[in-house]
Amino acid sequence: MLLNTFLLALRSIRRNLLRSFLTILGIVIGVSAVITMVTLGNGATLAVQNQISSLGSNLLMVRPGQRQGFGGGGGGAPSFKEADAEAISSQIGGIEAVAPEGRTNVTVVANGRNWATNVTGSNNNWFKTSNWTLASGRLFEDTELQAGSAVCVIGETVRRELFDTRSALGEQLRIKQFSCVVVGVLASKGQAAMGNDQDDIVVVPLHTLQRRVTGNQRVATLLVSMKEGSDSTVLKSSLTQLLRERRKLAQGDDDNFNVLDTKQLADTLSGTTKVMTTLLGAVAAVSLLVGGIGIMNIMLVSVTERTREIGLRLAIGALEREVLMQFLIEAVVLAAMGGVIGIVLATGASMILAKVMEVPYLFNPTINLMSFLFSAGIGVLFGYFPARRAAQLDPIEALRHE
Repeated sequence: MLLNTFLLALRSIRRNLLRSFLTILGIVIGVSAVITMVTLGNGATLAVQNQISSLGSNLLMVRPGQRQGFGGGGGGAPSFKEADAEAISSQIGGIEAVAPEGRTNVTVVANGRNWATNVTGSNNNWFKTSNWTLASGRLFEDTELQAGSAVCVIGETVRRELFDTRSALGEQLRIKQFSCVVVGVLASKGQAAMGNDQDDIVVVPLHTLQRRVTGNQRVATLLVSMKEGSDSTVLKSSLTQLLRERRKLAQGDDDNFNVLDTKQLADTLSGTTKVMTTLLGAVAAVSLLVGGIGIMNIMLVSVTERTREIGLRLAIGALEREVLMQFLIEAVVLAAMGGVIGIVLATGASMILAKVMEVPYLFNPTINLMSFLFSAGIGVLFGYFPARRAAQLDPIEALRHE
């Protein structure tokens, strides 16, 4: 019985293919929009998490000044010293590595080319705290770090811009008034969460930067990598107390430095993208309701057009529930077809847009299943009233209908 009703519904849909397609268009657009928005939002969230984690695992970034963030510092707060990093490493438990960092922007020259880039001065702990690995070459030797030798490790962007396809190892790279030997090339990391190119970098020993480039002993940032499982709240409290003592701050004085936890930053940014994804998905879901209204409208027209057919069926013994089921199934089939087409379109659109936006494509079976079930539910909801109206027709009046 149910199979026969289903076949009757399909026959009615096939009878008016163009109208049926236009009827489900709202459902198609709604389902594809919801799935696409949620899929891209999830991909963007994962991209943000990956980019933040590329800055360093369990990383605390300590900067002078009270303002937090990647702009950092300011307000005339005194810079750190290399001894601060040594004190943190020796006096606070749960620390994996500490790296003092100095930065400046200069133009470097090599192989007859020049390139404006960022020059960072630090020690070998910097590579560990920032999750850097070598593509080729080596890190700095202890004697080179102590003596401030003219050696450097370069990022992939600098290597490409200055040396093209050639190997950079052993080549001379001029930074301001001195030349350094390239001893290593970093593996590529790509774009960071703030949009800057992480591979556009030259790393030299901290003493080399201080003596030959900046001409001062300032340390702009302390990078503190925590051990896995360490309590970041306790560690940050100990770190703050130690730095207050070393910077001779009285009990009532405000901190003249700030501590940025990259894990908290990742959670904050991820939470923001998730909220935006939910908002966009909710807005796109409105079109599903519009599609449901379109289905109800067309089903009402269909009931009017087929009044004589309905009256004839009722007159020869068809039950009201059978007529109700026929029109209800017809509405559900229309909505479900729209859901299936919408899922197919959304999958293709998500894959293309994810590639254009350079975010990972994540297939989410939950949102796909929910969208399909919701579209079918729309068919039940908006198809029930026209179906009930058809079932309650008076057979005699229906047969008289022109």
